Amino acid sequence: MNNKIALESMSMDLLRVALGVHRGSYKMASRFFTEALKRNSEIDNKNLRPYFVRLLHKISTHREDDLKNSAEDFLMYSVLVQNYTKKFLNSGV
Repeated sequence: MNNKIALESMSMDLLRVALGVHRGSYKMASRFFTEALKRNSEIDNKNLRPYFVRLLHKISTHREDDLKNSAEDFLMYSVLVQNYTKKFLNSGV
């Protein structure tokens, strides 16, 4: 799968996790967190910048038990992934 598509999908999944936690819908948040982790495994890390690979690793180390306390974190991750995709993958850098 193309990195750009996988990263954009992951960004949307992380946004849905944040919104689900914020609304108190932990079942939905858990489902989209699982989807985000699946997208993370589809990404080819060798063409990504090192700091972004570390960010992806940090996302994957979250546990579903910690979802209730980290809505802001997932919102931040969503924005960072989206910004990286727009800046570096659109320009071909």
